[in-house]
Amino acid sequence: MLTTLLRDSRALGALAVPLILTQLAQVALTTTDTVMMGLLGTTELAAGGLALVLFNQIRTMGVGLVTSVGNQIADAAARAERARRREREGAPRGGGTEQDEVRGIVRAGLAVATLAGLLGAVLMVLIGQGLAWLGQDAAVVDLAQDMLWALAPGLLPCLWFQAVRQFTVGMRRPQALLRITLASVAVNAGLNWVLIHGTFGLPRLGLTGVGIATSTVYLLSFLALYAAARRDEELAPLLSLAVHRADPATVRRLLGLGVPIAATYGSEAGFFSVTALLAGSFGPDALAAHTAVNQLVYLVFQVAVGLSHAASINVSRELALGNRDGARRLKNTALACAAAVMTVVGLVYLTLPRLVLAPFLESGSEQALDLATKLLMVAAFLQFFDCAQNIGVGLLRGLHDTRSGFRITLVGYWAVGLPAAWLLAYPLALDTLGIWLGLLTGLATTAVLLLRRYDTALAGAGPSTAATA
Repeated sequence: MLTTLLRDSRALGALAVPLILTQLAQVALTTTDTVMMGLLGTTELAAGGLALVLFNQIRTMGVGLVTSVGNQIADAAARAERARRREREGAPRGGGTEQDEVRGIVRAGLAVATLAGLLGAVLMVLIGQGLAWLGQDAAVVDLAQDMLWALAPGLLPCLWFQAVRQFTVGMRRPQALLRITLASVAVNAGLNWVLIHGTFGLPRLGLTGVGIATSTVYLLSFLALYAAARRDEELAPLLSLAVHRADPATVRRLLGLGVPIAATYGSEAGFFSVTALLAGSFGPDALAAHTAVNQLVYLVFQVAVGLSHAASINVSRELALGNRDGARRLKNTALACAAAVMTVVGLVYLTLPRLVLAPFLESGSEQALDLATKLLMVAAFLQFFDCAQNIGVGLLRGLHDTRSGFRITLVGYWAVGLPAAWLLAYPLALDTLGIWLGLLTGLATTAVLLLRRYDTALAGAGPSTAATA
């Protein structure tokens, strides 16, 4: 049993570790932008933060639209591998249709990314024009609108990058992702500095320079990932940018899978945004404590994201190979790996809370630090369920079941978590601590329901669900 778990963990880790490191590097990318904006002043930081919130909300939902590309690629690639095995055993040749299918999925994924990028960019600018109607400061609105204009063109290459990323992950060859993402952090920091301050004879662009730098980095990242895939002997024959030749049926299938994923991502982001508003109702100290602990949870959450993606891809592959037992073991393997990481992190939270919180609240009030210390105790347990629910969504995505994940998260977040947070915070007078206990309740409910749904769905899954998705 232990030997099997270790073997499965190594196989999962081979795909998960590069994805986890890539996620953490992407967090460093946005953190760099935030630090650079803060150097410009309070108004610039407020405007830039507002613009990035809008950009990230639309970007996240766009990423959701192309996330299923990885699962579809893994399924088709595994069936191609299975066909080659059968051919070696003397079965008739299948005609290479699976490779054609992979190429078609790549085209369709890029087509979906193109549509989402164009529509999202227009929506971003329109929302920016309406900021003045939302009661925001006029100076903040003007700066935020300028930055949104600079960020909008970057959404298209950002989503192209995500589509090619899903292709490389689905083919289980994500090695270039980490190198490119790490390089993008350094390039972004350099471009920010040059464009903000107008060095090397360039105009001094201030906050708008941050937006232009970010858009430029997204374009360079896409070109670098595309070039890396073209140099890969296994990936190059399957990588097609002929978006105009995308099969409409495949595009519709990806949208059918992707829209619930995008809605799930949007729902989760909205859930945490509302709890932040609730925390703010108890004053600046409460909001500061909530923000600090939430940022820590977000950093650790990147481990869950990497494990979720890796488990999702491997489930699609195992089912395509006809290995239902392997797909069943993946749930336990992913949860065991997550639990090991969360246990170590939780022990650090419980034993060294003030040291962990110091980077965020060192110059803040003692009341905020005391409250954050209490919230961190809840976070030590909450992150187990946060990780488990994200893995559950990924496992269901591996079965090409994205609608169930969306429905369950609606129940867990909005029908259980948010009412529990309100009840504990206000009628039961636990204030911000009650909000976090409500978060824990909602995430625990979501995790249990998702994992139960996976077991039920797996029992009825065929060797390959892609063909019927």
